[in-house]
Amino acid sequence: MGIVANEEEGGGGGRGGEQKEIVFESLLPMYPFVPGCTIPEYVFKDVEKFSERVAVVDAAQGGDGRQYTYGQVHTLVRKFAAGLKREFGILKGDVVLVLLPNVAEYSIFFLGIISAGAIFSGSNPAFHASEIQKQVLASDAKLILTSNSLLHKVKDCCHVPIVVTGEEEGSSAAHHGDQELAAAAAAHSVKKLFEAADGIEGDQHEEDVVSMEDEDVCAMPFSSGTTGVSKGVMITHRNIVSNLTQTLADLERISFADTAKDGDLVVLGLMPFFHIYGISGILCATMRLKGRVIVMPRFSLREFMEVLLKYGITFAPIVPPIILQLVKSPVVDEFDLSRLRLMAVLSAAAPLSTDLQMAFEAKFPGVDVQRAYGLTEHSCVTLSHCGPGHTRVHAKPGSVGFILPGTHLKFVDTDTGSSLPANTVGELCCRGTPTMKGYYKNLQATEATIDKEGWLHTGDVGYIDDDGDIFVVDRVKELIKYKGFQVPPAELEALLITHPLIADAAVVPLPDEEAGEIPAACVVLTQTDAPLSAQEIMHFIASKVATYKQVRRVEFLSSIPKSSSGKILRRLLKDQILSNVQPST
Repeated sequence: MGIVANEEEGGGGGRGGEQKEIVFESLLPMYPFVPGCTIPEYVFKDVEKFSERVAVVDAAQGGDGRQYTYGQVHTLVRKFAAGLKREFGILKGDVVLVLLPNVAEYSIFFLGIISAGAIFSGSNPAFHASEIQKQVLASDAKLILTSNSLLHKVKDCCHVPIVVTGEEEGSSAAHHGDQELAAAAAAHSVKKLFEAADGIEGDQHEEDVVSMEDEDVCAMPFSSGTTGVSKGVMITHRNIVSNLTQTLADLERISFADTAKDGDLVVLGLMPFFHIYGISGILCATMRLKGRVIVMPRFSLREFMEVLLKYGITFAPIVPPIILQLVKSPVVDEFDLSRLRLMAVLSAAAPLSTDLQMAFEAKFPGVDVQRAYGLTEHSCVTLSHCGPGHTRVHAKPGSVGFILPGTHLKFVDTDTGSSLPANTVGELCCRGTPTMKGYYKNLQATEATIDKEGWLHTGDVGYIDDDGDIFVVDRVKELIKYKGFQVPPAELEALLITHPLIADAAVVPLPDEEAGEIPAACVVLTQTDAPLSAQEIMHFIASKVATYKQVRRVEFLSSIPKSSSGKILRRLLKDQILSNVQPST
């Protein structure tokens, strides 16, 4: 048995009366956590021994294939941190918003920002300009870092200084007819920022050194959490370092970085770096182990296969929709799979069906399929699988993994708040050092997510079996997972009812083989004969949100079924749409 169940005094999850709580924890040993360690210290451990080893490579199609060694990354990080302070007066605790696709320099920017004592906040390049502006305002960003091609998306954020990457700073803004923005961008570039820090090759100048502690907030990704409204998640150095210590425990125990050869660990950097999955689970984890990250800015199946073969990828963190294409697309059959060096894929961010996993294993024999469960509020990974040959062996098919050493888990009755024994379905709650500090300037949402005993309520419903394997069967929270991206129904509903011909609306998830789930809008028109089509509604939403948030189906109803308290009965809507029955009220 891979778990131990303890009883401890508790308050019913912080939401009920005093009672004994059933708490599960791992029996696996944990690699010693070093208190006081910041992310740069953790990532750059023994960097001088690996200064000539390649750390990151740009694999963008049509790109220049540029790469950086660990020595170069280390130097450029210190230069970038110094440049932020000298050129823009960035101080400890200031937020720097990064609006970029995956690029080889992303690790330099991220580590440079937090080395300056500032807070990194990644934003999705696919966001609509209005969504980016909301994040800029909500995070109190003091600086925006973006690229030429995305510059037009921040034109309404001119109250915040903008730094642009690339050789032709401002060209995109000029192309979009914004000469003022183009001029501002030309005045501030990453190149000039580095020039402001010229002379930093060895030790940093005394005035550039920032005192940091592990409890300092270093990252503020935005997550919809369990409430459906995007919020800034305050993550500390300690949160991320402790989570990486948990997930890399087996490799740390054998001193992987010192014993592995150059090329033994080649990781695909495809998952977005603005997300905690990419920045911590891929970049920080790989650099701690002194592996190599092969950076892809976007997914296309043919390019994906070419990169796997060309760069000898050994580990590929991906999502279920990619696995589906790998199994079903004839494009894969054009490649010689026997030439792959791929040892494992990690599926996360969305459910992976047992049937799809088995189909993948049949097509890619010898490639280990690992699955992980996590959330931004827990600094990335909460549950995971063991590697091949581990004494604990793999979790069962359909499971999302087992408890990481150092993490406590319980399952609570969603009605009573009582903790539940093994093999009983309840809301999954976790407690441990990786738990976020809270939501930025949102005490109410923080207290609704983390209770008085420190339990983080995930909003996911599942159970743990007698072997310690965990299964997630449903979600309490109402978020829709479209290709691994979170789509908050409340946000789309708020937009829908701004249309003058829409009286009421609800958005529900519908199952989809490729995307996992799609957002479907249930709409009540102001008049039954109002001149508004489903296609027009979809176009209306598409003009206001990122592509992955777009409504994919529209149903016209006479009314939205709701509870006596006014809560939308989403389950009823979903079930009746799937059965093509008009909901009754």
